[in-house]
Amino acid sequence: MSLFKIHANTSALNALNSLYRSNSEISVAQSRLASGKRINTAKDDTAGYAISRSLESRSLGLRAALSNVQNAKSILAIGEGGYQAQMDVLMTIKNKTVQSADSSLNDDQRTAIRNQVKELLDELDDIAVQAKWNGDNIFGSTFTFHVGSDEDDNLAIALSDSSSEAIGGTTDLSSMGTTGDVYSLEDTVKSNLAIGAVDDAITALANVIQGIGDTIIRLGLKSDALSITAKNTEATLSDFEDADMAHEQIQFLKHQIVQQTGISALSQANSAPQIVLSLFR
Repeated sequence: MSLFKIHANTSALNALNSLYRSNSEISVAQSRLASGKRINTAKDDTAGYAISRSLESRSLGLRAALSNVQNAKSILAIGEGGYQAQMDVLMTIKNKTVQSADSSLNDDQRTAIRNQVKELLDELDDIAVQAKWNGDNIFGSTFTFHVGSDEDDNLAIALSDSSSEAIGGTTDLSSMGTTGDVYSLEDTVKSNLAIGAVDDAITALANVIQGIGDTIIRLGLKSDALSITAKNTEATLSDFEDADMAHEQIQFLKHQIVQQTGISALSQANSAPQIVLSLFR
């Protein structure tokens, strides 16, 4: 470029364009250093932005699923505690029915046993009513938990009705505390039938508790798997999205130096045409 052509200061324009680029690079580096993210806007890396949003969505879903698993385990823990308490009551009722089946007892003694069994059955029903989650009864209810990040990752958990009328399946234990029923503890024959009914209820409840234990084990395994998957997903997201702070600091300093030299070059380029004035002295 000739110094004596003043309408197109190409050197100054080149220096200015270089300065604009340096300012832009400094802005990007500052943004990354401030946020800790390599991708702050889609223009930073369009493909990386799309991938990182997908990974973030999956990570959030996995963490929510982990919370759902913990809720499921909590509900099952409440259910198991209630069932275990009812099992203790049934064991006591079993003891009383065996006592009532002995022919050495008189009517008054059986009446006392029957009254005690009635109180125990009332307690059995109270335990069933008191087992709640968020104010709602859980016995006799079915819960469906979303235990994954995908659409159909559901786990259904049913907690059996354990009232005295339903705990034995087709057998209604509530009649043991009354008179005139097939299981009433009025004589040895009915008492023996009551023993069988209580045994059926104990077996049924034991199976329910076993099922809860199996489900809790399964949920524990699922929780471990979700935690590992979430951790690996977040690590992959970090690889795509997080900034290398040391590298960005180096880039920032490099472009800052280029910015300063660009300002100096622009100043020199702008002063060069002043030489033309010397021709008029």
